[in-house]
Amino acid sequence: MSKHAPRSKNCLTRPEIPIKHFVIARLVSALMVILGVALLVFLIIRLVPGDPIEVLLGESGQPAARVALRAALGLDQPLGTQLGRYLRGLMRADLGNSLHSRRPVVALLMERIPATVQLAIAALGVALAIALPLGIIAARYRGTFGDRIAMAIALFGMSIPNFWLGPLLIMLFALQLGWLPVSGRDSAASIILPAVTLGTGMAAILARMLRAALLEVLSEDYIRTAYASGFPPHIVIWRYALPNAALPVVTLLGMQLGALLGGAVITETIFSWPGLGSLMVESINRRDYPVVQGCILLISLTYVVINTLTDILYATLDPRVRLGPQVSNTFD
Repeated sequence: MSKHAPRSKNCLTRPEIPIKHFVIARLVSALMVILGVALLVFLIIRLVPGDPIEVLLGESGQPAARVALRAALGLDQPLGTQLGRYLRGLMRADLGNSLHSRRPVVALLMERIPATVQLAIAALGVALAIALPLGIIAARYRGTFGDRIAMAIALFGMSIPNFWLGPLLIMLFALQLGWLPVSGRDSAASIILPAVTLGTGMAAILARMLRAALLEVLSEDYIRTAYASGFPPHIVIWRYALPNAALPVVTLLGMQLGALLGGAVITETIFSWPGLGSLMVESINRRDYPVVQGCILLISLTYVVINTLTDILYATLDPRVRLGPQVSNTFD
């Protein structure tokens, strides 16, 4: 009678995290980020040189008036007391009142949000209009002169900062040619220059990512099969390659859409666009703490929400994102 030793087989498996647990984890992470941003903004703003009372009353303000105004605004209280009042207000969605206009910060933000959203959507349209053809041409004609030109344009777009491109476009198209308005939001044409300024950098990043994703997809067997079946190149790219290369591009697009709001601060200031960015710069100059906090919190919240939704969408479309750490199983 022969004995057979038990045979063991070790293999590595990666359990898939349920989508519900993945969503909860992302929401908790987003909440922690928002809380961290709120605390950081509160502390940093109060370290900025300058006194809001000096800005409000000017150099001619009497000492008694300064003391009374500081007490009325609650700026004479300890930092911990101010922080507690600030956090309690956040839980009630109350951002306080502006030190300058005495109006609710929420009302000021609601007045400026439409202009910023309009600019972000227009900049996104400009970015996609530039990035799609550049990325497709670079991937379709890899290694050729067209590829090098497309990537050179993308690199050029990434290298130009908004604070330089904006004035350059103003001098050329507004002052020299007189085709477009210099600043403001008085007509439909007013959005063209700020949208191009804000969308150019994003277009360069998207074009490079799209090229890399398309090159990976174009090397797959089903793409070669589609070519062998007689499909024209543009049909193969638009119908088969582009949808399968969209996942990493969608992720980057979500991240860049949140970054648009941060970049809008400089662009809105250059073009006097009445959005959140220009409101934040004005409030910084006035040392208007509640308004600055509200602007930064809203921009940060939008950025976190967009990135969280992008992560959830990506995990829904590609379950491999939800794979947990590798674990070792033994089978006898």
